[in-house]
Amino acid sequence: MANSPSGDSMLDRLVRILDSFDSKNPSMSVATLARRAQIPRATMYRLLDDMVSHGLLARDKDGKVSLGLRLWELATRSATTQDLRSAALPFMEDINQLLGQNTQLALLHEDEVLVIERLSRPGSVVNQASVAGRMPVHSTSMGLALLAFSAPHVLDDYLSRRAETLEHHHPQWRHELAEIRRRGYATLDGLIDPETTGAAAPILDGQRYAVAVLSVVVPRETTSLPAVAMALRTAARGISRALGHLADL
Repeated sequence: MANSPSGDSMLDRLVRILDSFDSKNPSMSVATLARRAQIPRATMYRLLDDMVSHGLLARDKDGKVSLGLRLWELATRSATTQDLRSAALPFMEDINQLLGQNTQLALLHEDEVLVIERLSRPGSVVNQASVAGRMPVHSTSMGLALLAFSAPHVLDDYLSRRAETLEHHHPQWRHELAEIRRRGYATLDGLIDPETTGAAAPILDGQRYAVAVLSVVVPRETTSLPAVAMALRTAARGISRALGHLADL
């Protein structure tokens, strides 16, 4: 129900407030938050008091605002991500030890790659992924692997909104996705960082559609990419089976 002069609802405004925070802006002043959320400052102060009292936002001694711990509590109750993380962590730890690089678990969410777990590794290469961080589908091996193994309606929905972006960065995207399906993994060189290569293998359900993706970022000059891909595919199959997808993968 709309309850503001602009016609937006209370829920619309709360979502815009929460969406204003990201990895580059984990905290900000009330004025900045009001501007990013497109909410009048006086209204922002009133909403802020309520959200802080419920633990959805936090305010430090300098008046900076950040996301509250209550959101983390609520998010960790998600059965889907809990099951996925529990199944994936043992395999992620093996990959992390074997390859000596940061390891990510992610899924496709609202036209972006959403990272839900990441294991760090001392001395690993630069890696822009962060837990609860979002990354563009077209610029990551994770995104390409997820698209290549998406159910037809998921791919069609994505293309209905993002076809121009995908085609701009991957003019031969149909061929690329077909090749990823044939190989069983995706790689992408230096699009986010020029010195690295991303590699990702899909975690498949019983119909061979991706429910998530397992990935690492390695030095671009590495000669062991085939071995990296094999390790990822093996781990991804193990996660699929741990989730109960016992079809021949």
